[in-house]
Amino acid sequence: MIVAFSISPTTGDETGSVSEAVAAAVRVVKESGLPYELNSMFTNVEGEWDEVMAVVKRAVDAVAEVSPRVGLVLKADIRPGWDGQLTAKVERVERLLAP
Repeated sequence: MIVAFSISPTTGDETGSVSEAVAAAVRVVKESGLPYELNSMFTNVEGEWDEVMAVVKRAVDAVAEVSPRVGLVLKADIRPGWDGQLTAKVERVERLLAP
């Protein structure tokens, strides 16, 4: 499965930035060893249901350590038997776009 998630703390620094809290969440994902990618809006992580959801929970917990309230947006692509789709899905589309 691939999960795209975004964690939003309710508090930021003096500029409104939440980069430090987001970095704490992404650090959890990185340390999990699961394939992941970070973009400007979401973190995508790939693995089995239980391991991905455990990582998302730990990432939320990391943000909750610095914020009294946390928002979570999560979208999942559940396709049993398919691995490596974090990059393969993009590669299939790019092949179709190639001249």
